[in-house]
Amino acid sequence: MGGPLAGVRVVELAGLGPAPHGAMQLADLGADVVRVVRPDTGPGLLPADGDLLSRGRRIVEIDLKTGSAELLELVAKADVLVEGFRPGVMERLGLGPDRCLDVNPRLVFARMTGWGQDGPLALRAGHDLNYLSVTGSLAAMARPGEPPRFPMNLVADFGGGSMLLVVGILAALVERASSGRGQVVDAAMVDGVALLSQMMWSLRGQGWWSDEPGTNLLDGGAPFYDVYACADGRYVAVAPLEPQFYADLLHGLGLDPATLPDQNDRSGWPMLRETFTKIFATRDRDDWAARFADRDACVTPVVEPADVADPPQLAARKTMVTVDRRLQAAPAPRFDRTPADPPHALPGESTTVADLLTRWS
Repeated sequence: MGGPLAGVRVVELAGLGPAPHGAMQLADLGADVVRVVRPDTGPGLLPADGDLLSRGRRIVEIDLKTGSAELLELVAKADVLVEGFRPGVMERLGLGPDRCLDVNPRLVFARMTGWGQDGPLALRAGHDLNYLSVTGSLAAMARPGEPPRFPMNLVADFGGGSMLLVVGILAALVERASSGRGQVVDAAMVDGVALLSQMMWSLRGQGWWSDEPGTNLLDGGAPFYDVYACADGRYVAVAPLEPQFYADLLHGLGLDPATLPDQNDRSGWPMLRETFTKIFATRDRDDWAARFADRDACVTPVVEPADVADPPQLAARKTMVTVDRRLQAAPAPRFDRTPADPPHALPGESTTVADLLTRWS
C-alpha cells in the first residue's frame, strides 16, 4: 500500500470506536496494520458485512490470555501498538508498556481510553456523551430552556479520541526518528474534548461567551449561524459570520439592510431570526441551494445521509466512495506525492503470526 506511512508496522488490538478508527486512519495513510482478534470473534467486533472501521488491515487471531508470547513476537518487529482497554488490563496480561518496550525499545505504545490512565474515573465505564458532559461542552450544546443536543458520537470518540490518538502516534514517531526511543501515548477522550473546546474557553475568558446556552455566536444564538426549515420540510444551514458574507445573505433573501437591525446588535437578533424563518419557509431546500450556489453567503443544503454522495463538491473530490457496494468516506487528508490507495471495504485476509513475522523480517 502506498502513502506517507508506508513501511510503518502497526499492531492493533481489536476494540470498538476510536481505537479502530485511529488504526483505520493509519492504514489509510499507508501503514501496514494487523488487527489482533480473539479466536472466537472473526474479522471484527461488528457484523462482518458492516465493519468499515476495520478496513485496510489483515487479521490475525491471538488469545491474549494464553498467547502473550505470540503477541510479543509481533511487538518486537512493530513500530506501533494500539490498544483501547481499560487501564491495567494490558499489565495484568503481562503486555503492559514496560514489558513491550523492554522487548522493543523503539515501540510507540498508544493507549486509547475515555478517562485516561489515571484519576478517580480512570477505571469507570463511559461513552462519548459522558466525556462531553463533564467538560462543559455538552452544556454549551443547547437552546434556551431545552436539554443539550449532541452531534452523535463525533466529538469525543472521534474528534477528541481517534484524531488525538493519531496525532500522538505521529508525534511519537517523529520524536523517535531523532531519539531512537519509543514511548507511551496516553490518549484520553476527556482530554481531547477539552482541547477541541479551546475556542470556547478563549472566548469565555475574554468575556465574549455566555454560559447561558443558545445565546452566543456559534451555539445557535445568532440568527445568521443557524439552521432553517424550508417549504418542503427540509433544511438549509446558514453561517455568514463575516459582514461581507452576511451582506450577500441579505441580498440573496431580497432584504434591505437599512430596514433591519445591525448584524451584531444582539437586541435585534429575535427580529432577524423571525424574518429569516419566514423567508426560508417560502421555498424548497433545493431552490435555496440553487439561489445561493454562486454566492458567498455561506448557505448550504442540509443533506440527508442517503444523498451525501450527490453534492457537487463531494462528488468532484470523491469525498465519499463506494467499494463493494458500500458507501464510505475516502481516506483523508490527501498528498500530492504519495496518493493513498482506494480504501478496502472490509478487513483484509486473515493471516498467521508466522506469516507476519516472515513479512516483517
